[in-house]
Amino acid sequence: MTTQFNQERLLQVLVAPQISEKATYIADKSNQVLFIVTPTATKPEIKAAVELLFKVKVASVQTAVTKGKSKRAGRGIGRRSDVKKAFVCLEKGQEISFTEGGAA
Repeated sequence: MTTQFNQERLLQVLVAPQISEKATYIADKSNQVLFIVTPTATKPEIKAAVELLFKVKVASVQTAVTKGKSKRAGRGIGRRSDVKKAFVCLEKGQEISFTEGGAA
């Protein structure tokens, strides 16, 4: 079953890769990469977007929504926005590296 997605939509699904200690740990432990995605993105869209942009094969996608915190600044109370994260599991032999080619 192959589903066609709008090319422009797929280019907007992935917001940024998540570079953190946990993301690095799961990348080393299992063949997974962590992305921040748009809140309306679906798992098939995320899979298609990663395969299109990085030319890799995706085995599975898990998503999690992190609720935004309430923050205070003086008298004012604000709220951070909710963030949707996608844990993308790559097939064996596939790899995405975000640490290459940067200035040290």
